[in-house]
Amino acid sequence: MDGLAVTARGLTKSYVRFPLRRVRVVRGLDLEVPAGGVHALLGPNGSGKTTTLRMLLGLVRAEAGSVRVLGHAIPRELPAVVGRIGAVVEQPRLFPAFSGRRNLELLALAADVPATRVDEVLDEVGLRDRDRDPVRRYSLGMRQRVAIAATLLKRPDLVVLDEPTNGLDPQGVHDVRVLVRRLADEGRTVLVSSHALGDVEQVADTASVLAEGRLVAQGSLEELLATHGRTRLRVRIAEPERAAGVLAQQGWSAVVEDGVVVMTDPPPGPDVSRVLAGVGLYVEELTASRPDLESAYLALTAGSGPTAAPVRDAAEVAL
Repeated sequence: MDGLAVTARGLTKSYVRFPLRRVRVVRGLDLEVPAGGVHALLGPNGSGKTTTLRMLLGLVRAEAGSVRVLGHAIPRELPAVVGRIGAVVEQPRLFPAFSGRRNLELLALAADVPATRVDEVLDEVGLRDRDRDPVRRYSLGMRQRVAIAATLLKRPDLVVLDEPTNGLDPQGVHDVRVLVRRLADEGRTVLVSSHALGDVEQVADTASVLAEGRLVAQGSLEELLATHGRTRLRVRIAEPERAAGVLAQQGWSAVVEDGVVVMTDPPPGPDVSRVLAGVGLYVEELTASRPDLESAYLALTAGSGPTAAPVRDAAEVAL
């Protein structure tokens, strides 16, 4: 596998959407997910994240391209590797009238997994104290943890989670984030799609960024931040509009937000203070922020729309 849990080359997929037009949601996508650690799949709505995950798992067939997961070609060799993959794609489906434990017992029975494994996965996701309550009484975060527990029954090497913190309250987000990081620290590969950039930044080791079905960046978080992240400087001053104009005349990016001048990729703070002091404007406070994943993400996906591009040429029409 050359250190890779997942590789995709030239993945392409189209769907028919109302009103009877084909749109290409994934367009020649190349993807590499390193073995071990957390890999985040990022992109705006409509960028093809969920469709990509479904193709990687063999749930939908790509119209072009190739996929290898844990060294096996997908979908042709899926039976040989499916036992090593656990996945929660879109909303988890559970029996609401049954307890969390009963749901897991039924799944363990269907998968021919020893019943003792149920206690182990309940411990892993931190639900032993509520395992006999009906699922209908669980919070969204608890239901998500039951779904993740179900993926762990077979002791998978690869765990795939599609938007695992979507709709959760802060406590639920925290619980899932801690769980995802722990799964990776135990030696698994975790592939997670997410819009929660702050959460991703805290748990991910590497990431791929998609826009309009194409890969626009890929690598470690440190590489992405260093290459695409933007440093910002907040300048608190008595006349922000005038100050922004003065700084803009120097060729620097400066706008006023909530009464504060915000500079993007600014020069050194002393240079800013000196220029402003030269016209009688004196800085009250300078606050610098380091490059973060949000600024890198916005820079990479700027201009990408919420929907996939329509299929335009004859070679792209066939599904």
